[in-house]
Amino acid sequence: MTSPAALLSGQTPLAVRMRPVSLDEVAGQRHLLRAGSPIVALADPDATSPGAVSIILWGPPGTGKTTLAQAIARSSGRRFVELSAITAGVKDVREVMQEAITQRDLYGQTTILFLDEIHRFTKAQQDALLPGVENGWVILIAATTENPSFSVISPLLSRSLLLTLQALTDDDIGLLVDRAVSDARGLNGAVSLRDEARSSLIRLASGDARRALTGLEAGAAVALSHATESTDDPKGEKKSEKKSGSKKTSGVPEVSADDIAQAVDRALLRYDRQGDEHYDVISAFIKSIRGSDPDAALHYLARMIEAGEDPRFIARRLVISASEDVGLADPQGLVIAVAAADAVAFIGMPEGRIPLAEATVYLATTAKSNAAYAGIDAAIADIRKGGFGRVPLHLRDAHYPGAKRLGHGRGYVYPHDAEFGIVPQQYLPDELDGRQYYVPKALGAERDVSARLEKIRRILGDR
Repeated sequence: MTSPAALLSGQTPLAVRMRPVSLDEVAGQRHLLRAGSPIVALADPDATSPGAVSIILWGPPGTGKTTLAQAIARSSGRRFVELSAITAGVKDVREVMQEAITQRDLYGQTTILFLDEIHRFTKAQQDALLPGVENGWVILIAATTENPSFSVISPLLSRSLLLTLQALTDDDIGLLVDRAVSDARGLNGAVSLRDEARSSLIRLASGDARRALTGLEAGAAVALSHATESTDDPKGEKKSEKKSGSKKTSGVPEVSADDIAQAVDRALLRYDRQGDEHYDVISAFIKSIRGSDPDAALHYLARMIEAGEDPRFIARRLVISASEDVGLADPQGLVIAVAAADAVAFIGMPEGRIPLAEATVYLATTAKSNAAYAGIDAAIADIRKGGFGRVPLHLRDAHYPGAKRLGHGRGYVYPHDAEFGIVPQQYLPDELDGRQYYVPKALGAERDVSARLEKIRRILGDR
């Protein structure tokens, strides 16, 4: 069993020690690991042909890009060379290519070149990769957290397969945490993990395996240090347990949620993405925007971000708020909300918090009207009660054969031929003629809409 001293001694990080040695150990990414997939073919040591395709792995941090590359190398038995685009240059790339040719010609060995953060390479640096990829000197596995369509040159994209990694699910993270606690490469049973601490780690991870394992390692160190203090000073045992929440079960210290909070130096929010807190906080967020309180709205936005809420969910709620609560009082609100949603999808987190905050403040502080929202609901209510009637003859389609004989289109006046683009004719069915669904408010831009609509309705009714 791993000793407390070993855990606290600054050895190789837990996240590195727990990297899978084969694809079977990889958590998540099942869509990329089906039989016959490019990654599985690359990892097959019995493959009859080394002509595997170079791949670009695109996904959020901590989803297993480096893990997949190293698992492929270990499983396939191919030579593995790793470069980081942060520190490597064209000279390093050329040296790898030359050595790969030598290994192929002398020993018949294929080289896998793993290039992390390829988006940091300049165009010239990426150009240096092309000969090796095109001629098969190396099998390139490149990793990036940024959209390759914008960060990788077209010739390299066309010679590689683009594979998209997905954020790990809570179940994936839980599997990795449990494995790290018991596995001989990890904590080897030196601690146990309380349920609430496990849940806290999963929440804090937000789909990032590295973050979960780093938090686990730090929390375990806290629990072990408290256990050591209690052993050295029996009188201080109760005090240590009260302070950290740690206790021993079956002879090993238990890691508590307090240990995790102390280790990562942040409060652990009570927030279940599938439970009451999820719905309560998003409800308070939307109601704060509706109530024009940007400070409260930012508070609830921060709570969701820190708790690991899916930023796409937040962005969708902002788009709904812009349509439902702001409406035509400020049509720009919907534009900004949609732009924020696009920005979050494009840049990801944590930077995505900035456009989310910008849209939140804009929607909270601008004029508001729910008139369009109320209007469509009123129209739907009429339809559901049977209030729809027949389309007036002059509005019906008159383009198909025999339509005009039925009177379709007869009497229709083309508005663009009128002086002001509006003519006094009926548009609603007879049963609903005169019904008004949209009732604009005298707020923001809708004030102008209200004045214009009053004149329009006067003309339409003058028949």
